[in-house]
Amino acid sequence: MCYYFVMRIISWNVNGIRANAKKGGFEWLVNESADIFCVQETKAHPEQLEESVRNPAGYHSYFDHSKGRKGYSGVAVFSKIKPEKVEYGLGVDELDQEGRFLALFFKDFVFINIYFPNGGGGPERLDFKLRYYEAFLKYVNKLRAAGHEIVFCGDINTAHTAIDLARPKENEGNTGFLPIERAWLDSVVKEGFVDTFRHFYPTDVGRYTYWDQKTFARERNVGWRIDYFFVTPGLLERLKSVAILDNVLGSDHCPIEIVLR
Repeated sequence: MCYYFVMRIISWNVNGIRANAKKGGFEWLVNESADIFCVQETKAHPEQLEESVRNPAGYHSYFDHSKGRKGYSGVAVFSKIKPEKVEYGLGVDELDQEGRFLALFFKDFVFINIYFPNGGGGPERLDFKLRYYEAFLKYVNKLRAAGHEIVFCGDINTAHTAIDLARPKENEGNTGFLPIERAWLDSVVKEGFVDTFRHFYPTDVGRYTYWDQKTFARERNVGWRIDYFFVTPGLLERLKSVAILDNVLGSDHCPIEIVLR
């Protein structure tokens, strides 16, 4: 890959790419002119999208969508740099039906955009989420064993520690903050992956990426930090900055970004 002086990457759970585009969110993403931007929860197949969304000028576009249920899940990546190859899904048929995973292989790192299940809706969905978590960690560890550096980002659907949500005590028994979900994030960090936001801001509070719309939680900043960028240690020296772009509207999540040298 031919590196720019800096490489800017933006990730956003758009809560429906078509609805987000109507609100001006997708236009904002394109106008930001990041080197790579990715979205989660597209809730659309590529053929359902306007051409300006499916193929924005100057970008190579990649989509993974739900194979059964329509208007559900889905991820997309838009890159100014053409990857050497793209993988769709974890390679586990049972887990790959909901369109949650894209891996773009560049010369110097693998970029992964992922939308993890939220675990709500009963024990079966929580079990699905935990099995997805474990399959993902196995996938990325296999990449690392092969010598790849990794950037992975997206909606992880779990707040890691008490400072990552506004009301930890009230949510100790709720999915998204269950001990078993948080323990998986502990294992991600133990494996050496670095939460880029906490690398720069280890003790910051009140910094969230998701707010419940039904309760007007954003206005009160009663939120959760459940959207992340993780990198392998070999990329830390290139990590110039991170940001939570909580002034950008158009979804119940806000965009997040990193800048690599």
